[in-house]
Amino acid sequence: MANLYEQTQDEIEPIDLRFSEEELEARVDHLTDFVREQVESAGVDGALIALSGGIDSTATAHLAVEALGADAVHGLLLPKEVNEEENMSDAERVAQDLGITYDVLEVDSIVEEILDTYDAEHDDESEGRWEGRYVGNTSARVRMTLNYLVANYENKLVLGTGNRAELGTGYVTKYGDGGVDCNPLGNLYKQQVRQLAAHLGADEKLVQKTPTGGMVDYGTDEEEFGVDYDTLDAILALHVDGGVPAEATARLTDTSLDDVEYVVQMHEESEHKRTPPATPDPLF
Repeated sequence: MANLYEQTQDEIEPIDLRFSEEELEARVDHLTDFVREQVESAGVDGALIALSGGIDSTATAHLAVEALGADAVHGLLLPKEVNEEENMSDAERVAQDLGITYDVLEVDSIVEEILDTYDAEHDDESEGRWEGRYVGNTSARVRMTLNYLVANYENKLVLGTGNRAELGTGYVTKYGDGGVDCNPLGNLYKQQVRQLAAHLGADEKLVQKTPTGGMVDYGTDEEEFGVDYDTLDAILALHVDGGVPAEATARLTDTSLDDVEYVVQMHEESEHKRTPPATPDPLF
């Protein structure tokens, strides 16, 4: 495992959540079986993945090819103006390295047309909220619509790329990047996604690449979270998922109680993103 660990990260703090070699092999078998079963049960010809050039979509693409073969996987690149050219180049390289077909569809003009239909007033104080909530979420929902347009045409299942850290804190747009048929990485923390991607042969540069959201010009995921992914993984694993008391979690992760409570708040406030829309109980 030494080479694999070196490829993902020399040292992980505060807690190393990566699998042993035996566990990793078992997890790969489990996830490839899951992807195959989802495709077979849907009666479709394969899978579609939105490729961003980030580690999550890269890992999902590698996993899908492992499960289905390259001929059954189709990639979709959906760039916005805020996306760095390097990200789109990385996404295209992933598709080419895996030998899968792919399309590139620009989304800015579609987003602008949608936003222009509702001329909302916003002043300087609300500008940030407009960019993040409306422009960002609308962009994600346009991408979802294009994913399903192409997936329906290709008769393919839409594979999500969300990991356990993102889904657990609501770092996903409802009916946007959260609008998928299944999430193969949904039970893997970010560390584990990196480890899986490295194991499946993803380029070292992509394994270690700093994650960015790619919806608005806000910088990195971790800047938006206010906490780094390794710490987020650890707090989720120990306290939110594992039931370790908050103060003990703060001590074990060498963070503050405020950080732990902040992650809990994100988890609780995003519960609606992880559950189906509410319906009233039947009267009879």
